[in-house]
Amino acid sequence: MKQLLSKLLFKLNGWKIVGPHVYPQKCLVIAAPHTSNWDFFIGRCYSYIIGVSPKYLVKSELFLPVLRILIKFNGGIPVYRKAKNNVVEQVVGMFENATQLHLGIAPEGTRTKVAKWKTGFYHIASTAKVPLLLLAMDYKKKEIGIIAEFMITDDFDKDMLFIQQKYANVSAKIPDNYNPKIY
Repeated sequence: MKQLLSKLLFKLNGWKIVGPHVYPQKCLVIAAPHTSNWDFFIGRCYSYIIGVSPKYLVKSELFLPVLRILIKFNGGIPVYRKAKNNVVEQVVGMFENATQLHLGIAPEGTRTKVAKWKTGFYHIASTAKVPLLLLAMDYKKKEIGIIAEFMITDDFDKDMLFIQQKYANVSAKIPDNYNPKIY
């Protein structure tokens, strides 16, 4: 039902899916640009259509009594940003203990413009030794999908430049809130 409804919504709004529809058993998916609450809605419809059930990190402040049930039901994992938790180690542990895990992260960390992306995703993928999938939501083209899949190397600058180049021409919902220079 969710898949059919999502396909209908995509068709009515002119969205199309690009790139591969099959994900590795374990992978970290970074979704960008993230400038609007609509990003989650578009991304969730995309995952229903291709049949992937991702988990995703969400700020704990959103886990309000009623909303908490919806977020957890849809794969949300709370991140307590005020506490000194090592989120990277926790997520790496999740990968180590899972037979299948598709984890989504918005590396900008917020919908407002940032000077650079948070790099936790990089350290998670590197330490857990899982592929990094780059998911782009291009509002100008109305396309969503994986634009690249790769394994993190030992060269942080080279990898970040590669990621930055892949997202360079992707149009955000709110262009003024997106900084294509990610590091």
